[in-house]
Formats: sequence, structure tokens, C-alpha cells
Amino acid sequence: MASVFGNKIKVSIFGQSHSEGIGVVIDGLPAGVKIDMAKLQAFLDRRAPGNSELSTARKEDDKPEFIAGLAGPDMDTTCGAPLTAIIRNRDVRSEDYDEIPNAPRPGHADYTAHVKYGGAEDYRGGGHFSGRITAGLCVAGNVAMQILDNLGISFESKILQVGGVDIPDEDEGESKLREVILAAKKEGDSVGGIVECKIYGVPVGVGEPIFDGIENHISQAVFGIPAIKGIEFGAGFKAAAMKGSENNDSFTGPIIRTTTNNAGGILGGIANGDAIVFRVAVKPTPSIAKEQDSVNYETGESVKMVVKGRHDPCIVPRVLPCVEAAAAIAILDLMV
Repeated sequence: MASVFGNKIKVSIFGQSHSEGIGVVIDGLPAGVKIDMAKLQAFLDRRAPGNSELSTARKEDDKPEFIAGLAGPDMDTTCGAPLTAIIRNRDVRSEDYDEIPNAPRPGHADYTAHVKYGGAEDYRGGGHFSGRITAGLCVAGNVAMQILDNLGISFESKILQVGGVDIPDEDEGESKLREVILAAKKEGDSVGGIVECKIYGVPVGVGEPIFDGIENHISQAVFGIPAIKGIEFGAGFKAAAMKGSENNDSFTGPIIRTTTNNAGGILGGIANGDAIVFRVAVKPTPSIAKEQDSVNYETGESVKMVVKGRHDPCIVPRVLPCVEAAAAIAILDLMV
């Protein structure tokens, strides 16, 4: 499995949803970086399951155990060795997946993994394809964010849309979010959405064209998050309907900046000094309580399936820190 990302900062994600644990190895970090463990835990808590009726009932503390790569009196400072963290899986119910060996769940990687790995794949909770593995991504991402914060680079994300409904920034946004998600949950269904991420403070010149431009690198990292189905930068797909005079961002001086940001802070794959802006499309959670059609592997006969287990009616709120984490890893890798 290609579970490694990065050129100079290499991030390797390991584990499965129902294995003993999940985690991450980060190679290439400079020595002497002090990690604020309280900030790291607060970041992981944003992604952790079981903290809201809008998420799965599975309850995991998601407290990372660093087993290598740290030294110093408080064991919180990188020492140059690969930084390795493991998060134990404690609240698993593997019996909920007893039917999966016989028929694949619609919308999941069960079928493709079954063919690729010859039936030896770990299907419990989605195995290595589960969103559970993004906990390790968030460990690496927040470490990267803490390093970048010292360089004046910050990240901000928000939900733009859920289930086709726009989510306003004001206080009413939270109530609208709950209304849409809980309505889908009541029906035994799920919804997806759109998330926007902005990165501030990336210096002009960051990015390595052609294949390691900022768009390329962020996209590769973001698509490591299960359920991401699309990405756009700046004006994105709207640019296709614009004229050049509308899409071009005019420059002003004497410190060169642009009057608009249709480019999303990137020109030729290189940061231009504006905020880097991108949006991602998140598909609805494929595990739903409604009856669905599948096929028995051995007989080829059609079967009816109701997915068991504890699942999010919408993963969009928990995707926010994952998107920030993926972007941070990509930016740090380009800046080393």
C-alpha cells in the first residue's frame, strides 16, 4: 500500500480501523522542535469520534503515545529520529462486520480491496481504508502546523455546504448544520458537503512546478482523506465560465499584491503571497441504515444488505481538521 506521502518530510500512516492501533511515522523533521502536547490533543479532539450526536457513537480518546523521535527532560522535543506515534483502538465491535466477507458494502472499498488483495484484506470497519486512519494524519498535520506557526503561517477551515444546503457563517449556521444532518440521520441516511480551507502567510516562491506545485502537492495529500471526491483552488470551476479579464487578478504596488484572489494564492504552482484558498467535496458517509443491493462473492447472486455498526450521518464536521492537517504537511514538505 502506498501509505507514504512527502519528499523531504515523509509521513507514513499505519494501522486499521479495528487493529490494535493506528498511527504515523514522520521522517525528516528537524531536531530541536518542541511540540505543544496540549495543542496537539485539542486538535485531535476536533476529529475524534463520539463527541457529538452528529457523529458516530464509537468513542475513542485518540491520545497519541509517542514511542520514538522525542527526547529532552519532558520528552516533547524532536531529536532527529523518525517521530512515531500510536493511537490505541479501544472501542471496537468487529462482530458488526461479520457479513462483509460474503458481500461488499455499496460505496465502500470492500469490493476493490477484495479483488486486489485476494480476500486477505481487513474489512472490519473498513480496515486501512477507514476514516479512522486520519487520526494519524492529524498527528502529523498538527506537528507541521506548530512548526509553520513559528514561521507566521496559519490555517483556517469552515463548512460551506452540507447536503446541498448552504451553511452561513453566523450563529444560525450551527443550527442549520444540525437540522440537515439530524434529518438525514432520522431517515437512516447520510449527507456530504463542501469544506473550504485558507492558508495565510505562505511566502512568495513556495512551490515546485511542474508536478510539485502547491495545487499538486496539497491535492495529493488531501485525497489521502477517505471520502474526498473533488478539489478546487481559488475560483475553481467557476473560472471556466469567466473571461480572462474577469479571472485575472490585477497587481498593485509598491508591495506587489493582487486586488482579487481568483488564483487562490497560486500562480504557476507557486505561492504569490495571497491567502491560499481551496475547497473540497466530501461524499456522504457510505454506511447507512437503509437497505441496499449487493452481490454474494461466491454465488454471484443478488442480496439485500443493511449495514450494521456505528457510523457518522455526516463526516463533514470531522473532516475540517483533516483537511488542515493534509495541507500543513504538504506546505511544510515544500518549505523544507
